[in-house]
Amino acid sequence: MPVTVVRFNLVEPDATRASLGERYRTALEMAAYADEHGVTTVQTEEHHGVGNNWLPSPFAFAGAVFGATRRIAVTVSAVIGPLHDPLRLAEDIAVLDLLSEGRLVTVAGIGYRPDEYAQFGVEWKRRGRLQDELLETLLKAWTGEEFAYRGRTVRVTPRPFTDPHPLLLVGGSSKAAARRAARLGLPFFPSAHLPELEAYYKERLVEYGTEGWTMMPTAETPLLHIAEDPDRAWAEHGEHFLHEARTYASWQSGDIRSAVRSAATTVEELRAEGVYRILTPDQCVEQGLDNLVLHPLAGGMPVEEGWRSLRLFAERVLPRLD
Repeated sequence: MPVTVVRFNLVEPDATRASLGERYRTALEMAAYADEHGVTTVQTEEHHGVGNNWLPSPFAFAGAVFGATRRIAVTVSAVIGPLHDPLRLAEDIAVLDLLSEGRLVTVAGIGYRPDEYAQFGVEWKRRGRLQDELLETLLKAWTGEEFAYRGRTVRVTPRPFTDPHPLLLVGGSSKAAARRAARLGLPFFPSAHLPELEAYYKERLVEYGTEGWTMMPTAETPLLHIAEDPDRAWAEHGEHFLHEARTYASWQSGDIRSAVRSAATTVEELRAEGVYRILTPDQCVEQGLDNLVLHPLAGGMPVEEGWRSLRLFAERVLPRLD
C-alpha cells in the first residue's frame, strides 16, 4: 500500500485575517476528513517572515490536527532546529507525543534562509553547532532525568509517550547532516532522493558504532492535485502552484537539494516539468507512485477547489490502491 500524505503549509498571498482564518480551519477539517478515509500522514513545515503567510508554527498546527483526528500521523518536515530553544522544544514535542499517543514525527533540519536566522537573532555561522546542541539536548531531556545544560543542572518533564523517545529524524542534503545523524544514532531523512548520501550515512554508522536507518524520498515524489479536468484546473489554478514553486526556488542555492525543487518560470513550464501534477483519479492510480502527496491548498488555492481535490482523492483514488 503506498504511503498517502496530505500536505499543508497554509500559504495565502494577499490574505485577509478572515480568509487566512478560514484556510486554517479548512486545513483542520481536511485533516479530519483525511483521517476518516485512511490517509497515512499530514505533512507540514516551518518558515518565518514570508510575505505569503507561510506557516511559522508547525507544532501549534500539529496540536490542532491531533485534537481533530484519531489515527493520522503528523510529520513536521522540517523544523529549523537552531531557531528553537532546546528545552522548550523538548517540552513541546513531549506534550504533543502524549496527546497523540506517538503520532508525531519530527524531522530536524538547519534551514537554508539566513533571513530567518537574522529575524531570531541567531548567528548563521553557528547553525551546525546549535543543531548538535539541540539534538543532544532533546535526547537527554526525554529521559526525564537530570542532566547538565549550559553550565546548570536541568530536568524536563513530562516524559514523552513514546519509548525511548518520540520519532526524531535528522534532515538535510549534506554530508554534515548525515554524519550528525549517524553520530547520534538517529534516522536520516535526505531532502531528496540521494542514494550516495544514504551510503555515506551507512558508512558513518559503522564508523561511530551506532544504529540507524534512512527515510529516503522516492525518485519521484510529485505534489499532486486531483481534478476531473486537468486542463481546466491548470488554466484556472496553475498560478497557485507556480507561486509556491517560485517561492521555493528563490530560497534555494545551487547546493540545496530538494525533492520538490522546480526551475519553472511559467505555468506551462511547471506543467511540463512534473514536480507538480494535476491528475484525474484514473491517472493518479495509473502513476503507480510509492508516495502520494496531495497538496490541496497549494499556493493559496481556493478552499473549494482544495476540497474537490481531496474528495476525489479519498473517494476515487484511495479505494483503488493496493
